[in-house]
Amino acid sequence: MRTVFFYLGMGAAGDMISASLFELLDENAREDFLSKINHAGIPGVSVAAEKSMKCGIIGTHIKVTVNGEEEESLDAGHHHEHHHEEQEHNHEHHHDHEHHHHASMAEIESTVENLKLSDGVKSNVIQIYKLIAEAESHAHGRPVSEIHFHEVGTMDAVADIASACLLFEMLAPQKIFASAVNVGSGHVHCAHGILPVPAPATAFILRDIPIYGGHISGELCTPTGAAILKHFVNHFGEMPPLRPISYGYGMGKKDFEAANCVRVILGECDEAPEKIYEYTCNLDDISAEKIAFAMERLFEAGAVEAYTIPVTMKKSRPGHLLCVMCREKDKAKILETIFRHTTTLGVRENVSNRYFMERKIETIKTEFGEVRVKRAEGFGVKRQKFEFEDLAKIARETGKSIAEIEGKLND
Repeated sequence: MRTVFFYLGMGAAGDMISASLFELLDENAREDFLSKINHAGIPGVSVAAEKSMKCGIIGTHIKVTVNGEEEESLDAGHHHEHHHEEQEHNHEHHHDHEHHHHASMAEIESTVENLKLSDGVKSNVIQIYKLIAEAESHAHGRPVSEIHFHEVGTMDAVADIASACLLFEMLAPQKIFASAVNVGSGHVHCAHGILPVPAPATAFILRDIPIYGGHISGELCTPTGAAILKHFVNHFGEMPPLRPISYGYGMGKKDFEAANCVRVILGECDEAPEKIYEYTCNLDDISAEKIAFAMERLFEAGAVEAYTIPVTMKKSRPGHLLCVMCREKDKAKILETIFRHTTTLGVRENVSNRYFMERKIETIKTEFGEVRVKRAEGFGVKRQKFEFEDLAKIARETGKSIAEIEGKLND
């Protein structure tokens, strides 16, 4: 399985993530990326890759210029990265930057929709911006519609996020993992005063993600970096067993006693089993209607699978064996749901490994219109099937049998 792992021992910023991914490309793909991002139509923006050395390690710095000027003055706290409403930094420059307009979420969406990039890349860029807007909204206690991005709304930030999304599309990893995130320590100075690290918007984005501080004083993880990671990373924690193919080093602007970089590894990872929790209980005093209702609630609570088996219980009473499977994070909710919506007084727990094929749903255009296709891959096997409800809808509309339609779609 093609896998990417990010080591985030020095935090992350948007340009550092992009630079690390850029290093995983071969020379032809690197030129292709730079051509695509520079012809995407981001107003006034030019993107270049330049070599950078930190603590004796050679890596790449992605240099974004807007109207011919690199935003080095925004390198407050740590990275060449852009902060927003709750971090209006007192910049150490006095000349005017007309391109630092305050853009609303609607304006950003409009700008992104007009870029010459794939729909998938544009969708990811917008979703990442929505994570940042939600964080700003929470930090300021105002609706998302009222949030106006200060620095993050500028075109250089659009370039950072679009670059990361385009690189993920080009590399097409099947799984993305990352270490816990070093957020730094101390405080960050802004126009409103002094804020603790991580700043409120960053902290909101990083909820449910393992973070830590350290001996490095400063803001190591920026809101944009946090949002890109939140959107793309499947799992944060220990590095899985990998057979490395290549390494990438994305360099920040500042120098610390530790190499200021995001390190990424591209490798092959065997399909690892997922830990699954199975809860079972016997039911002999509950109606069929209530069992059906309980099953609905269990799937809403996050059950991976739930089913009943007819059993004969003590005193030869007919009953049901309820089996519910779930992931570790959903254990408490599943147990509560079983006890709330069934008559059982006790539940048994088994923990086992679950092996499964990676699944995704795609929509394809056919002579009958759009049809969803379920694709599965893993353990050297590839499989696909058409969404039955889509086939049934076409069969009703055309009068053809489902078998006929499947035959035509498979031709």
